[in-house]
Amino acid sequence: MEQNKPAPNKENKPKDPKKRGIGLSWLYMAIILILMASYFFSGSANNKEVSYTQLQSYIENDVIEKIVVSDKKVVEAYVRPESAVVVFGEQKDPKTGNMLSVMIPTIEEFNKYMTQINDNRSAEGKKPIDLVFEKGNDFWLIVLNVLPFLLFILFFVWMGRGMAGGAGGGIFNVGKARAQVFDKDNSQKVTFKDVAGLAGAKQEVEEIVAFLKNPKKYTVLGGKIPKGALLVGPPGTGKTLLAKAVAGEANVPFFSMSGSDFVEMFVGVGASRVRDLFRQAKEKAPAIIFIDEIDAVGRARGKNVGLGGGNDERESTLNQLLTEMDGFGTNSGVIILAATNRADVLDSALLRAGRFDRQIHVELPDVQERKEIFGVHLRPIKLAANVDVNFLAKQTPGFSGADIANVCNEAALIAARKDKKEVDKQDFMDAVDRIIGGLERKTKIMTDEEKRSIAFHEAGHATVSWMLHWANPLVKVTIVPRGVALGAAWYMPEERQLTNREHLLDEMCATLGGRAAEETFLQQTSTGALNDLERVTKQAYAMVAFYGMSQELPNLSYYDSTGKSDYGFTKPYSERTAETIDHEVSRIIAEQMQRAKEILEQNAEGHHRIAQLLIEKEVITAEDVEHILGPRPWRSRQDEIIEENARLKAEELLRKREEEQAKAKQAEEQTAPQQTETPAPQETTPSQEEENQDNNKNH
Repeated sequence: MEQNKPAPNKENKPKDPKKRGIGLSWLYMAIILILMASYFFSGSANNKEVSYTQLQSYIENDVIEKIVVSDKKVVEAYVRPESAVVVFGEQKDPKTGNMLSVMIPTIEEFNKYMTQINDNRSAEGKKPIDLVFEKGNDFWLIVLNVLPFLLFILFFVWMGRGMAGGAGGGIFNVGKARAQVFDKDNSQKVTFKDVAGLAGAKQEVEEIVAFLKNPKKYTVLGGKIPKGALLVGPPGTGKTLLAKAVAGEANVPFFSMSGSDFVEMFVGVGASRVRDLFRQAKEKAPAIIFIDEIDAVGRARGKNVGLGGGNDERESTLNQLLTEMDGFGTNSGVIILAATNRADVLDSALLRAGRFDRQIHVELPDVQERKEIFGVHLRPIKLAANVDVNFLAKQTPGFSGADIANVCNEAALIAARKDKKEVDKQDFMDAVDRIIGGLERKTKIMTDEEKRSIAFHEAGHATVSWMLHWANPLVKVTIVPRGVALGAAWYMPEERQLTNREHLLDEMCATLGGRAAEETFLQQTSTGALNDLERVTKQAYAMVAFYGMSQELPNLSYYDSTGKSDYGFTKPYSERTAETIDHEVSRIIAEQMQRAKEILEQNAEGHHRIAQLLIEKEVITAEDVEHILGPRPWRSRQDEIIEENARLKAEELLRKREEEQAKAKQAEEQTAPQQTETPAPQETTPSQEEENQDNNKNH
């Protein structure tokens, strides 16, 4: 039951630091532009610098009407409007009141000169030239001198903030770790209840959380807190989700970073960020550090030396990470969680005990775990009555948790596109088809001959797979183009824990059924079997070179689990062995091709009926094939898994019920004597009885 959360207060909502950084960047830019404009355009458009000799000539020719003298060696001489053309030329307007800027020797000498000029003008009956003395203002002069240095400093500050990722950074903070910190006060939490399936992986991380919550339970017996745990698994299986659940359950500071956050273009930045991250975690210990996609920084050192050398900066970052995780320094109270889907490329020093004590494998969910994951993602969806979670779990073999979430979302979108009030079974089937095969291309036009060829091809897959014991059960067959495929036969892969040679051969034979049908009934081959041939060839090479399932090379495997051979240029076998492998692969594929043709010849009538039904309906299901070829006598492994899980679940419930009953009975037995206990009669010894009788006689 969800709790009602208070509405977020917009006034108390923290501002986005990126937006604030963008605003400050614009402010810096505006200041720089204003200062540049004042620097380059501070002078008046009508201001003209002339020499002192020219000024004397203008004064004597009665061109100047006013002179302003300040306490500096520059005077401002104002030209009479009627004489502006003589001084500035005809391109200037004589009414603008133009000004001349003149450097004088000294104020005292200039004052004597102007006194003499005015005396002469007075003697001639002319008006003296106005001479005004003002106190000089050196502010703008200082600004103009300092402005280039200010522009230089502001430019580097602005660039530094941008390089460090906006607000809160700087060019000197580039070596700081920018990890996201989650603590117990974080409002949005993911708990273990939100993680469906992954029972084994969840148990491992739950123990780490339990250690953080109650360490005395383990330390009293001499146990130590695990130093690190590595989550390994395919993409989308829930590794990051498990880390989020740990952050929500542990109630300790949780530092989250990506492996690529350590690698930068600057030398030494990655190692500096590693040191800063562990320093912050030690200050808040006990704490958890989570590094997502650690393969970005933890790749094996020297692995690509033969291809031009390694990245020294990345290797120095890895060395610093190894030292911080388990070096001379102590990281008491700091647990490292990491996630990757490329554990094979990680450095062996990173995987050793003492750094990552546990490797938690997060695999693709089986049918029962997919049922639990569907239960989580179906909660917010309005479901119709015909939606069965068991059916959905069966129809999505090989799907990860992220794929299942995508299926639920696509089904809701499809139902909304069709203006439905609820999401029904067909919407989920369309969503699965959309994710597996791609979008239907109904506008793609095919001729009747192409349609017939595709129908015979897909009917060949359906017929051969239906008649083979270990082939995957058929789900549907379609000749509607989807994605890059012109048609498809969809199967429900059996989720086996162990695959035998017979399983592989039956799957190869079913895959070759389409090309076999073309050769048998149409006497032609087409490019539509490209994907089938690619899959069959890879399976055959794996049988011969990896699994040791051939007659000529039995019990030999050239598979390298370390991945080091990926960077080599030599094969681990001779040229003669390579020819033998090629011969064995060709023989296995030829045998399965002939086997598929024999099955089709024996069931030619059923094949033709399936092909004709495909041409008419374009999409047929397993029920249609069963109506034509009859029911398969073999039971699906998924049904066995569901029944076994149901049996185990019932046994678990029965065991818990018996334990509860035993505890209740034990509690009743402990409380019963206290409620019914009565004082027992006092026993007397024979000597006491005789003494009592003597006393009675005396009385």
